Amino acid sequence: MTIRRSLVMVGLLMSVPLSASELTPAEQQVLKFIDQRREAAVDLLARSVNIPSATENHEGVKRVADVYAAELASLGFETKWIDQAQVGRAGHLVAEHPGTKGTRVLLIGHLDTVLQGEAFRRDGRRGYGTGSADMKSGNAIVIEALRALHAAGRLTDRQVIVVLTGDEEDTGKPYETSRAALVDAAKQSDVALAFEGYEPGTAVVGRRGFSSWRLEVAGSQGHSSTIFGEDRGSGAIFEAARILLAFHAELREPYLTYNPSVVVGGTEVKYDAATFTGTATGKTNVVPRSVVVEGDLRFLSRGQLERARGKMRTIVAANLPKTSATITFVDGMPSMEPTDGNRALLATLDQVSRDLGTGPIVAHDPSKRGAGDISFVATLVSGLDGLGGMGAQEHAPGEYTDLEEMAALTKRAALLLNRVLWAARPEPRQP
Repeated sequence: MTIRRSLVMVGLLMSVPLSASELTPAEQQVLKFIDQRREAAVDLLARSVNIPSATENHEGVKRVADVYAAELASLGFETKWIDQAQVGRAGHLVAEHPGTKGTRVLLIGHLDTVLQGEAFRRDGRRGYGTGSADMKSGNAIVIEALRALHAAGRLTDRQVIVVLTGDEEDTGKPYETSRAALVDAAKQSDVALAFEGYEPGTAVVGRRGFSSWRLEVAGSQGHSSTIFGEDRGSGAIFEAARILLAFHAELREPYLTYNPSVVVGGTEVKYDAATFTGTATGKTNVVPRSVVVEGDLRFLSRGQLERARGKMRTIVAANLPKTSATITFVDGMPSMEPTDGNRALLATLDQVSRDLGTGPIVAHDPSKRGAGDISFVATLVSGLDGLGGMGAQEHAPGEYTDLEEMAALTKRAALLLNRVLWAARPEPRQP
């Protein structure tokens, strides 16, 4: 791991106030180009949406990647497909634009969808279809912003790496394998910008991660008439209930949530961790001897996670008579902790939005964001997420994106990229 260094100086360099009428000639050229390609951008979105690409549809995911690869290759990017058969997933598209000057930027999106099957259709300013909001409109914004910068000569000698993962919606495991290409790209970059869905007036400087936990409780089995006695004790179910109630009461702090999602308890317990299913048998006149509880933790920082785990271990260890309990933890997706570097990028985006006349941008509440691909690189680079399209019904029938907003967000992304790419490169990180 590396220790994050602030990009405050980068933020200062990039946040030169401009009014909408005082945009640089290059920025005005970029905006004009995006306006000229409004319908072409919608066509790119439609072509990608019309390719079914649920995570398990490996052929479809690859076909979407091929569409984007051709677009990026025309802008001077070298593209490659990173096969992920070893983790049971399709693969990732990585596209690299060479450069030696300015800030090195990593752009993150994903190719896969949760559902599939609804073709693209246009109804007024809405573009419907599976993946239109999450996140093929975000991918279109990335490509169209880069196209506009390329046309204005603003990509010349600037390093940009685009990583579009094929399994964001159901990430392959182990993460060390499925996210190796993303981590490698981050190690070659200074800043990461991710294009998950946009919430009006906000951008993401923090996303919560998640970890799973399993509680296993044992008690002394025997006749129910002897419960609470010196030889029998309290039984496994009372001990499990004590622990869960203590979790409920004693772990509370902002951005931390903890959820016991499956509980199986009785005299005989069978639990299948792979399918999160179990069976239990017992009798009303028998003190139960076994309980298994499976749950998750959501956290904003590694420190918060470790603090919660420590409290949970302490609670678990204070056993009722004649019972014992153990708790184990498994790391899931990491968090994206809010940092000064992330906030500096937010300040730059805020200035861009004001310069475009579209109002201020503030940090989105991390408790309203789940984990995302940018979290895997959050300890390596400063980053910003929520830069993609704006829509609704993600992961559900009737998904759509706002096509007018997509054009405006493409302009915003292009100017943000322009100012980041042409800022001085930050100092190297210290190990």
